[in-house]
Amino acid sequence: MIKNMYLEIVSPEATLFSGEVSSVTVPGVNGEFQMLQNHAPVLSLLQAGDVKIQGDLKIDEDFQHKFTIGNNGETILAISSGTIEMKANKIIVLAD
Repeated sequence: MIKNMYLEIVSPEATLFSGEVSSVTVPGVNGEFQMLQNHAPVLSLLQAGDVKIQGDLKIDEDFQHKFTIGNNGETILAISSGTIEMKANKIIVLAD
């Protein structure tokens, strides 16, 4: 069985999500980009836009109001800025 990537989204208030996902698309300062399993290590600043997450997400009830479902079935979190780090199939998004 292929193991998915692990995503953690942290805001100043709390950890909004942590769990396995199949892909993540983020609004990088040089344009939107997507990460899939076994992506090369990345460290990037994020600008205002949407973090789009594919996978069977279980979002904590306290934070469900921050997420929406997109036209393609992805889960979307709007951010104003942040940073992202991916290495060894683990993604950490520090979002404002």
